[in-house]
Amino acid sequence: MSLLKQKLAGILPAQIKEIKEFVGANADKKVSEVTLGQAYGGIRGVKALVCDTSEVPPNKGLIIRGKELGEITDKLPEEILWLLLTGELPNSEELADLQADLQKRQDVPTYVWNVLNEMPSDSHPMAMFNSAILVMQRESKFAKNYNDITKAEYWEYTLEDSLDIIAKLPAIAAYVYRKRFDKGDRIDPKPGADLGANYAHMLGLDNEKGDFAKLMRLYLTLHSDHEGGNVSAFSAATVNSALSDMYYSLTAGLNGLAGPLHGLANQECLKWVLETMEKFGGTPTEEQIEKYTWETLDAGKVIPGYGHAVLRVTDPRFTAFHAFGLENCSNDPVFQTVDRVFKVVPKVLDQVEKISNPWPNVDAGSGSLLYHFGLKEFEYYTVLFSVSRAIGICSQAVISRAYGLPITRPKSLPTSKFKELVNG
Repeated sequence: MSLLKQKLAGILPAQIKEIKEFVGANADKKVSEVTLGQAYGGIRGVKALVCDTSEVPPNKGLIIRGKELGEITDKLPEEILWLLLTGELPNSEELADLQADLQKRQDVPTYVWNVLNEMPSDSHPMAMFNSAILVMQRESKFAKNYNDITKAEYWEYTLEDSLDIIAKLPAIAAYVYRKRFDKGDRIDPKPGADLGANYAHMLGLDNEKGDFAKLMRLYLTLHSDHEGGNVSAFSAATVNSALSDMYYSLTAGLNGLAGPLHGLANQECLKWVLETMEKFGGTPTEEQIEKYTWETLDAGKVIPGYGHAVLRVTDPRFTAFHAFGLENCSNDPVFQTVDRVFKVVPKVLDQVEKISNPWPNVDAGSGSLLYHFGLKEFEYYTVLFSVSRAIGICSQAVISRAYGLPITRPKSLPTSKFKELVNG
């Protein structure tokens, strides 16, 4: 048994007991109310989901298992996976054991490469990536053992599937990039490399100084989890609540991530930055950026990458990416533009009465860093996001199955019934 599984087997029983007692004693207590506007507004802000892996306080931003991002931006993705699952960072022995376990699982079945090779040449990278995951469903240990295991064992087989998937995703994602954009043959994993470094290696982009590997590690960490109510996490959790295995559940969530309103934001931000540079013939001055920002707002458009549905401060994920940029590519014209936009746009937006959050979110800067290292194919960016978010989605599923959470089944009503409720 791996050290991770031993750890979870040791800590979960007490957590499960505590939750059962807590819910049993307080099941009828009201924790949230729903307005008509929320019912017709995406159920935004309704407190009705359980997620112990992370939270996003409006005044702080992403917190993973009680740790603010500033505490963990130097950690490897494998350490973040351990943290999400257990609530603690691994020691050196535990980390080494997890990395060895993942490396044993990283071989991708040949039929996956065959499927990708047979897809139309103009397939969207996300369609290719999700197809590759879904075609591996035949490998699911949860599905194969479902009829012979107890409810108390669901988390163990969900963990097995999760580790199998997470171990294989960098190789699959890297080949999707190389195949879809004609970058050459598939590159095999580097023995002993961590998830982020291996992903960078298999993409085949310039990593002579190791800076691109550092970015991939940071990227996988910062996008790994973002509580349970976003489209990808909620979709995956809903499907998994029906006891669909992780191959079905993860692809459900990532198909949501492919939507323009969820996973395409960093592309739109980078496009706006590049359009700004084209308009001014290079990196614009702060005065030019201010003028163009007002022109954009006066035309009824938004500034991509600024504002957030939950946050009311600068997204700490943006802060981490921005710090990386200042250290590793401060002379890059695209990053310099992002930096100047950051200095100007919040001051402009703060003057607009209807804008409650003028601060940058994670998407405002991440695209410029990818662009700097030669990853300029915008369509691919959501695949990067997916490799990272899979870590959180899988972790949430393991915890939910351990807690024994039932199938998700909220109540829907027709408009006529809502009218009756409102009008009495």
